[in-house]
Amino acid sequence: MIDLYYWTTPNGHKVTMFLEETGTPYRIVPVQIGKGEQFKPEFLAISPNNRIPALVDHEPKGGGAPISLFESGAMLLYLAEKTGRFIPTDLHGRAEVLQWLFWQMAGLGPMAGQNGHFNVYAPEKVPYAIERYTKETNRLYGVLNKRLADREFVAGEYSIADMACYPWIVPHKTHGQNLDDFPHLKRWFEAIRARPATVAAYDKAKEVNPQMGQPMTDEAKKLLFGQTASVVAQPTP
Repeated sequence: MIDLYYWTTPNGHKVTMFLEETGTPYRIVPVQIGKGEQFKPEFLAISPNNRIPALVDHEPKGGGAPISLFESGAMLLYLAEKTGRFIPTDLHGRAEVLQWLFWQMAGLGPMAGQNGHFNVYAPEKVPYAIERYTKETNRLYGVLNKRLADREFVAGEYSIADMACYPWIVPHKTHGQNLDDFPHLKRWFEAIRARPATVAAYDKAKEVNPQMGQPMTDEAKKLLFGQTASVVAQPTP
């Protein structure tokens, strides 16, 4: 059994998509980030970066003590290696998946996240920031569109690279992007959206957080966007 410390964000959806695809038994432990639950000592003991998702695998491959992980990319790679699913075993195929997984972690996610922040959550409109991140998101959509021009999925067969990217394309309207401008990306997006595991993952998100998609409160914004080192409590021994 895997305990998944989760909230309904793109990074959280990545992991539920994988677990639903593989039928891996898991239990969701909600972490309501808008209420500051990511700063609880018991969560920080698993995720010292006070971010979701995180997991605890109580039955790691080969046995032994439970393994805890934070960072969604590391979690996807760990789960793929544990189950032998959604990552190739050959050197070239594995390298293809890993480079696109890291591309998402280093580029698509952070840039789209800043795009969403300045377009939706910032207390004041900053034209330079909005233009900067909207254009960079557009560039990254273009990179992905070009990549998908001659293959069904990002690394050929469906993989953790696709699961990493897809949730960050879901809010494309918020990002100021029109999928009709990216026909190969749109085809890929619609194919993943229709997968039963994707449907199940997003249905589960609605069960966990019925308010998903609703405007964020001012209190939640202060918790999420005003963090400094002083807000992170030290985990208890």
